[in-house]
Amino acid sequence: MKWLSLAALMLAVAAAAGIAIERVNVPPRRLAIYVERRAAGHRAAIESIGHFAAGILLALDRGRRSQPALPIPTPLAQAVPPTPGDDLRRVAVASPEEALRAIGDAKPGDAITFLPGTYRFDGTYIAASRPAIPAAPILVRAEKRGSVVLEFNMVEGFLVSAPYWSFENLVIRGICADHSNCEHAFHVVGNATHFIARNNEIVDFNAQFKVNGSAGAYPDFGVIEGNVLRNESIRDTGNPVTPIDLVAASHWRIRGNRISDFAKGRSDRISYGAFVKGGGADNRFEQNIVVCEDRLRDSPGQRVGLSLGGGGSGTYSDACRGGHCITEQDGSVIASNLIAACSDDGIYLNRAAMSLIAHNTLIDTGGITARFGESSADVEGNLVDGRVRAVHGAILHLRDNIDTQAAALYLGWHPVRRLFADALALDLHWRGDPPRRRDSGEPPADLCGASRSRQPTYGAFEDIARCAVSAN
Repeated sequence: MKWLSLAALMLAVAAAAGIAIERVNVPPRRLAIYVERRAAGHRAAIESIGHFAAGILLALDRGRRSQPALPIPTPLAQAVPPTPGDDLRRVAVASPEEALRAIGDAKPGDAITFLPGTYRFDGTYIAASRPAIPAAPILVRAEKRGSVVLEFNMVEGFLVSAPYWSFENLVIRGICADHSNCEHAFHVVGNATHFIARNNEIVDFNAQFKVNGSAGAYPDFGVIEGNVLRNESIRDTGNPVTPIDLVAASHWRIRGNRISDFAKGRSDRISYGAFVKGGGADNRFEQNIVVCEDRLRDSPGQRVGLSLGGGGSGTYSDACRGGHCITEQDGSVIASNLIAACSDDGIYLNRAAMSLIAHNTLIDTGGITARFGESSADVEGNLVDGRVRAVHGAILHLRDNIDTQAAALYLGWHPVRRLFADALALDLHWRGDPPRRRDSGEPPADLCGASRSRQPTYGAFEDIARCAVSAN
């Protein structure tokens, strides 16, 4: 009888703990951050205990990743053919000086084409300031990606301030000894509407793309498509680290990119794979692959995958569209993305109204979090190794998602990972029959570009094998 009473008491305690965990609804990796911060600055013994407790929480949540990650699969969107050049005027350049002259004198319809080789640029930036028109854009390109490498020892690479500029097939590398001196490969600003960057590989910058308004003008209707964005090392800087940092612009399409390894080494050590904020609207993240920690594993700090709202701009700020951010985003979309290996949330909504979060796959992240009363979202068809949660007054309309109970995460149980051959190594072939939705209307095309039936799989893809694979 005594043992039965003890067993009943233990079950009651376990049940109460499970209920409390579900009510608090904080994934272990988020609690680990809190524990370490609370212990910091106290006596050495307390700091050691805090560090130990955080390590246990992380081990339960993140698991062991002893195997090297497989090559990141490439979305089909990266195979989009280059902009047709039949109606463009080819301007061949074979030196940095020729390139600067051609870009400075560019006319609508020019296709400024680097001949194969490596080109080094020093200074402050390369100004792309001559306006083009829809029927005759200005194109800067290599004939084939990998044939041309641009080395930038400059704070900004291309400063684009005029409409209808496109950049294709370029390999761009930041080579600054001081990481704070290689801020952006592209700074798209003011009147630079209808900007396009397609099929480039951009390495070692704090923000490969920085987009913002200037003097009341905003560079709307941009496209960032099929690019590889990564860093070879932790960015040794206290400046913001976010490969796609878009502020106050609207109607952008960010699709088919591979984004990885964007760790920030100084200051708050918080970084994002990509965000849109500053009062913009109708921005879309689609068919992207974000691996927060690929080559740079277990780096200190917090990394978030994709965000509508980012860290915020403030209600009244020059960074806000029109100087006033009632919300950070309106009517923006995150759909059919694969997001993995993030020390913080995979998807984060900050004062993002009327959002759509659909058919994303999240592996080894904190899950999906919406914060503050201005945030609202339809969340449907997602496959989440983690939690889906609303905090501080946010409103989520949940429809047919698969996520993981918080209590299970604290027990180290990850049923979503078991759906795949080896989720933590990014071997995302289905282990058995994939989970399918009953009826989802007309879901978006999947990560690999495949059309989907009315009973699609949960998450971003029907069959990962349909995506090409690259070792980049």
